[in-house]
Amino acid sequence: MKTWLVAGLIAWAMALGAFQALPRCSAVDPDTGKVGDMIAVKGENLNKTTISDVYLTDGSKDTKAVISEQTDTQIKFKVPEIKPGRYHLAMLTANGASMIEQPVVLTVE
Repeated sequence: MKTWLVAGLIAWAMALGAFQALPRCSAVDPDTGKVGDMIAVKGENLNKTTISDVYLTDGSKDTKAVISEQTDTQIKFKVPEIKPGRYHLAMLTANGASMIEQPVVLTVE
């Protein structure tokens, strides 16, 4: 009886959208750019219902990038006014609850 109840609760929570898929970036194209360049990030679960904002982070400072296009598998953004260096991408979830740092790096010249 308990197994049936737990399975029912999990199915109910999933139907209500309680378990949101996490974004995952697999590539940045190009992986080097200058301020103002357009960058494409490829991955999964990158749509507007999952991700609200993209940031470039050096570990101490996060700089918001302006998103120009966004689908489930790709986000395009402009490199913001930022000093040269290597930056990880971080994504703010649509509900604003989490900032998720991604395993991809963009080098700004």
